[in-house]
Amino acid sequence: MIDLLKSRAASPERHEPALVTFLNPYSYRIARQHPGLFRRFDAIHYDGIVLAKLMKLAGVSVPRTSFDMTSLADEVLAGAAREGRRVFFVGSEPGVPEQAAETLKAHFDGLQVAGVRHGFFASDEERSAFIAELVAIAPEIVVVGMGAPLQERLLVDLADAGWHGEGYTCGGFLHQTAKGGAQYYPAWMDRMNLRWLYRIYDEPKLIKRYTIDYSIFLALFAGDLVKHYRNKRSRA
Repeated sequence: MIDLLKSRAASPERHEPALVTFLNPYSYRIARQHPGLFRRFDAIHYDGIVLAKLMKLAGVSVPRTSFDMTSLADEVLAGAAREGRRVFFVGSEPGVPEQAAETLKAHFDGLQVAGVRHGFFASDEERSAFIAELVAIAPEIVVVGMGAPLQERLLVDLADAGWHGEGYTCGGFLHQTAKGGAQYYPAWMDRMNLRWLYRIYDEPKLIKRYTIDYSIFLALFAGDLVKHYRNKRSRA
């Protein structure tokens, strides 16, 4: 898993249109179970200060980057508004992406929203029909927040269906924007890297993720790091 993250490590600068996803300690476990899916992505950012710091042990030094307004979302959406590229938002519950899109259109003057859709599908047929519809709409940017691995799989299937553009997973970004506005995190908590604490305050159900699930992540990462260095020595 460490080798996969190193090979897809994303620099802070943006590149050509690509499929981009973000891993945090919670989704790291999911990525380990679906390595083939995550290899389809051109770039994997480290979403969370903990994972960014731990990856330095593997020789990768890049900043924490997330698809939210404290990080890459601001750059991507500002660029889309400036350059006239259309954005399609997918994810969360019915009504949420609509509210998030209105908030973002008010924040980014000139942002063109090609459409929105919630992240639930009644059947495989409905999902396939939506993918075909999205290919026909051909938005330049698609942002998907359905949780891993569903959001990654949707972007990969969309690309396989013939869509060519810039795709980003966004986790809870749409929900956070609809609920808290364009600037979800208090500025001082962002500066102090306390975004995780604010999320627990705002969504107490996440406390399990930041305690039990993250403890499991640390054990898995330690094992993967040992395996990485053993493989590195064997190749030397």
